[in-house]
Amino acid sequence: MEQFEYTLENFIAGFGWFAPLLFVLLHLLRPLLFLPVVLVCVIGGVLFGFFEGALLSFIGLSLMSLVSYILVNKFPKFKEKMSELKNKMFANRKISVGQVMILRIMPFVHFHLLSLYLMEMTQSRKEYMYYSMLGLILPAVIYTAFGEAITEFPWYVTVFFFIMLLGIYMIVGKMNKVRLASAVGNIKKRA
Repeated sequence: MEQFEYTLENFIAGFGWFAPLLFVLLHLLRPLLFLPVVLVCVIGGVLFGFFEGALLSFIGLSLMSLVSYILVNKFPKFKEKMSELKNKMFANRKISVGQVMILRIMPFVHFHLLSLYLMEMTQSRKEYMYYSMLGLILPAVIYTAFGEAITEFPWYVTVFFFIMLLGIYMIVGKMNKVRLASAVGNIKKRA
């Protein structure tokens, strides 16, 4: 293991200041290479350490969010494909911004699909990027710090972790429905 770490350090040192740039580029190429977000963030933690790895992952994921926005708005076929995927995975289901942020933490949930949800909930690119970047902080930090540990957990700990995230997702959804019902009730009282 020490030899592996030594080899990685030499590899990164060989690229110098270009290494962080290559890592951010890896985040942008990740969908084309069919690499999960978790894996790329874990690689960032191994190669650059926690702080720099999390920061670089956050930058890479934020740029990927911007690319998603551009793809959906410039290429109607891409938006159409993402809408079809949305209808297959979450047919007739509205989710809140908070739920999107929780889903971002879950590994293997389609990145561009969640971006599409955010685009539909926001009014402008600036608002979309604000919520998108806010929702990328936790995945970048968690995956960089604990990504490798999560993949080494026994299956029952991993299942518990996903059930816990699913529970949080459901609670946020119910809170959103209660807030929406309250707002509708207030509007009806005023009318």
